[in-house]
Amino acid sequence: MDMRLELVAVPVSDVDRAKEFYVKVGFNADHDHTVSDEVRFVQLTPPGSACSIAIGQGLTEMAPGSLDNLQMVVADAEATRAGLVERGIEVSQVDEQPWGRFVYFSDPDGNKWALQELPAWSAGAGGDGVNPDA
Repeated sequence: MDMRLELVAVPVSDVDRAKEFYVKVGFNADHDHTVSDEVRFVQLTPPGSACSIAIGQGLTEMAPGSLDNLQMVVADAEATRAGLVERGIEVSQVDEQPWGRFVYFSDPDGNKWALQELPAWSAGAGGDGVNPDA
């Protein structure tokens, strides 16, 4: 039985500011629908990902900024970092660990993200370990 994670709610205080930030990071703005005065649903998808995030109003009871260590895999930590810096996103230096190379950033509310370049030894563990399209 397959179970695919396809949507993660990210709690934000200002939907428009968060949407602008995630689009600047490179996420695709898939949907922006106001259901009622209490509910607005915005879906954004990172490039190459089968899982999207949802920001909005009336979607979650989590406090804005309370998510810690949402993680995405990237092919090249240095190149991804350089692209984010070029777009004006504040990111960490590349953090070298035995289990990968990481770059960290936070959205305007403080939700924390990690971008991981997988080590070469993980290539046989499902896909090529580096290319999200594999």
